[in-house]
Amino acid sequence: METKSLSASQPFDIPDLKERSQNIRATCVQMAHDGKEGHLGSALSCVDLLVTLYGGWLNVSPDAPRDPGRDRLFFSKGHACTALYAVLADRGFIPKEWLYTYSQSDSPLPNHPCIHALPVLEFSSGSLGHGLGVASGAVYGMNLDNVPGRAVVLMSDGECNEGSVWEAAMFAAANRQERLLAIVDYNGIQAVGRSDEIMGHTSLEEKFRSFGWGARTIEGNNIVEIADALNAFPFEEGKPSAIVANTVGGAGVSFMEDQVLWHYRVPPEDELKRALEELNAVPIHMV
Repeated sequence: METKSLSASQPFDIPDLKERSQNIRATCVQMAHDGKEGHLGSALSCVDLLVTLYGGWLNVSPDAPRDPGRDRLFFSKGHACTALYAVLADRGFIPKEWLYTYSQSDSPLPNHPCIHALPVLEFSSGSLGHGLGVASGAVYGMNLDNVPGRAVVLMSDGECNEGSVWEAAMFAAANRQERLLAIVDYNGIQAVGRSDEIMGHTSLEEKFRSFGWGARTIEGNNIVEIADALNAFPFEEGKPSAIVANTVGGAGVSFMEDQVLWHYRVPPEDELKRALEELNAVPIHMV
């Protein structure tokens, strides 16, 4: 498998990615309804980020998902896993039929990702605050073994309340981990309230910079901005990079957008129908 340069600009098919994002959103809503599991607002906010990452930037193939030189995605906001599962199915890493089994007993797709159930994952997630440390440790090991590849960790904004995130940030900066990219899905909502109110109305971009990282803030539901930011990685030579992606919780479904309620709410039949009609898309496993 070809290893991409850290600074090589990658082409993206923007219209295709936008269409895929709509289909993935429809899939997430359907899975939440069928599996009777919440966290739909969190899943919908990060769809565009995942679709763009897997749309040509990540150097990973379903034909060789454990290739030593692969890029590694650490999905730290595990509660939003319907988006991850749907993108993995869309890109051929898992069968689309598995999406029907989401959150059922003995399913490879539990309501938080588990590497023992789904070995294509890099790690199990759900306990927030671990992803950045695991990703930084992976980069450290890759450097020791002279293995190519980049590590990307997709985090939630509420996760940045955890002290372990900033311990990992210091370690990554001290070790000049230029191959490490942290993407914070800043949808502004945590389990019990608004992130800015809980976190003190401070800038995550400034925090990462103060910890020795290159950082930038983008509109995280704008695929063009996501693609431009990915193609600019790494942002500063010899430093890890952070993208603070300002997103909308429940993005794409008007009555779910920016509503704390949809952190846990499961859509009943009438709201499922309404959401699918608004998205004008069909779940990928039901085509």
